[in-house]
Amino acid sequence: MTRYLRYFFLAAVAVVLIAVALANRGMVTLQLLPTEMAELLGIQRDVSLPLFIVIFGGIVVGLILGFVWEWLREHKHRAEAARKDREVRQLERELRRTRDERDKDKDEVLALLDRAG
Repeated sequence: MTRYLRYFFLAAVAVVLIAVALANRGMVTLQLLPTEMAELLGIQRDVSLPLFIVIFGGIVVGLILGFVWEWLREHKHRAEAARKDREVRQLERELRRTRDERDKDKDEVLALLDRAG
């Protein structure tokens, strides 16, 4: 059921985006740099694009910046999780080594029963 709701939602978003694109097909001139700076650097200062490309491009750039910002913000949580994972692996190795030392003089069957119980 939730899969169909997701498909319906994605279809609705697609219809809205297509409607926005069709309504904003007019060409606009996008100034990339101020006139003086563009002349100083010797690069083209403007580009003509349909308005919907400018709108969707702004949305995509915003999403990418948001994802990068969130990834950087969560770095401390990922580092802490990795540290705890290393600590758990070390403690498991110590436990295994301690059990092996404890069970080295025992009968194999008794050692297996101790580990199982």
